[in-house]
Amino acid sequence: MTEGDLVTQQLPRVPSTEPELTGVRNFRDVGGLPTTDGRRVRHGRLFRSGHLAHATEADAAFLDTLGLHTVFDFRNAADVRLEGPDVELPGVRLVSMPLSDPAAGAEFWRMVREGDLDQLRSILAEGRGAARMTDSYRSMVLERTGEHGRLLRALAEDSVPALMHCAAGKDRAGLSIAVTLLAVGVEREAVEADYLVSNDPHRRYRVRRRDDSPAAMAPEVMELLAPLFDARLEYLRAAFETMERTWGSVEGYLGRGLGLAPATRERLRERLLDKE
Repeated sequence: MTEGDLVTQQLPRVPSTEPELTGVRNFRDVGGLPTTDGRRVRHGRLFRSGHLAHATEADAAFLDTLGLHTVFDFRNAADVRLEGPDVELPGVRLVSMPLSDPAAGAEFWRMVREGDLDQLRSILAEGRGAARMTDSYRSMVLERTGEHGRLLRALAEDSVPALMHCAAGKDRAGLSIAVTLLAVGVEREAVEADYLVSNDPHRRYRVRRRDDSPAAMAPEVMELLAPLFDARLEYLRAAFETMERTWGSVEGYLGRGLGLAPATRERLRERLLDKE
């Protein structure tokens, strides 16, 4: 019997929302979040995480217990080259749905990984790092309506249980989870609270720099990089404000922006929420 077989036997078919995963960060089940009409997201239907490229055999065995139908990978080609492709999960459909352009910001991210202190100050100091993140959330709302519409229609049709991830499971996955939760009527405060869970120390994406010497990872360097690796409420709220400013309301964004018909949203609620 292999270690993976042993783990599979020991894990329950209704998995814990806080498993001990070694190679996958920021995993969680978003079940239990309340809706405005008194219902809750069903456990075991919608999961989120960082990438699966470094999942161990035991991690993969745990993921197998979830009964996943689809994994949505929001990374772009550059992300995959950096971390590697997701591990294969037998019987699970993998949908690649990049939510950022691999060419956009290539020089910026090269500087993040390789730049010295003066270079990092030039691109990140005095609020520039946080402003860049805010702009990226606004851009995802405005420029990725097609992808987010396809995502929600897929969930309504046949794709649950589903796992959504990007690299860190914080920004692209965080916004996509937020859009999904808003579409089924989860309370805004609960959406924001789930988003901020990505800041828990054991969930955070490991900062990758080409040089990991003490100077390259000095406190000031980490402080400059923090806006890029934090889940900050200002980022998510910038996305919500963009929906409201552009389409009049979140409902307008879901209906006119993403093209979701009322029947599609109702099917989505049937798939993701507890029974009334």
